[in-house]
Amino acid sequence: MQEMLLAAVFFMIAAIILVWRLYLYQKQAKHMIKELSMLCEEDTNYQLTSCCHIGKTKEVIELFNRILQKERDEKARLKRENRTYRESITSISHDIRTPLTSAKGYLQMLSGGEVSEKKQRDYLLTISQRVDDVTGMLNQLFEYARLEAGEFEFSPERFLITNVFADTILMFYNDFLEKGCEPKLELMEAPCYLYADKHAVVRIMENLIKNALVHGTGDYRFSLENMDGRVILTASNRTDSIEGKDIDRIFERFYTTDTSRTRKTTGLGLAIVKQFADQMGGSVHASLQEDIFTVKLELGSAV
Repeated sequence: MQEMLLAAVFFMIAAIILVWRLYLYQKQAKHMIKELSMLCEEDTNYQLTSCCHIGKTKEVIELFNRILQKERDEKARLKRENRTYRESITSISHDIRTPLTSAKGYLQMLSGGEVSEKKQRDYLLTISQRVDDVTGMLNQLFEYARLEAGEFEFSPERFLITNVFADTILMFYNDFLEKGCEPKLELMEAPCYLYADKHAVVRIMENLIKNALVHGTGDYRFSLENMDGRVILTASNRTDSIEGKDIDRIFERFYTTDTSRTRKTTGLGLAIVKQFADQMGGSVHASLQEDIFTVKLELGSAV
């Protein structure tokens, strides 16, 4: 009889504990539903809370909060990127409109009255330069859009990278002379072949050279070397427009250190370099030491 009484008391206590725990679970569930409903209706940084610690509810709430925080961080990142994108499009629109407005002004002067032959030639030359500026900007936008969308078709081939390197830099030789300096070249002694898309490699070199001419102030150096079977291209120059804080963002699309937008640049040159390098299986890094800006690229394996 005593044993039955003890068993009845035990089961009664167990039933009370079970009912109490079910009540706490129900209370916590209602509390979470209320908070989640509020989060669905309002844009807030509110975190889920616990009204009573029962079972694994604390771990569930912490997991929910981590998911919420991750979603909020991603939303903030997208918001920043969209704002930067809109600002960049506005700046590029201004950059494109400026040379077009200038060209239009010269056309109006040509058609507005008698103009000497010398001035006609000068005006036409300026108009041609303005059109070339716009064409270059549009070509960069189109090229980057194709690269980012994965629509650029690479055609690898075996070619003499040492010759391509020298020829590409020689194309800009007069541009360097106009800046009052001569670039220093460092080439490997033995001819070196590279298996890669030749067009992409030339575009990488052209963009690095143009970036140096636009942002550099002198001490231009370009080197090509074979390091343990990997072809390494390095471009460096002295600069007064790039700071340490720029290095982490230097390969971002539309990023430019020229906040006044006085230079003819879309901020896509180095972004295109990175896209080409990444999609060909290479790598690119930038550094700044004592006003010397350096970009180092691994183009691929020497063959």
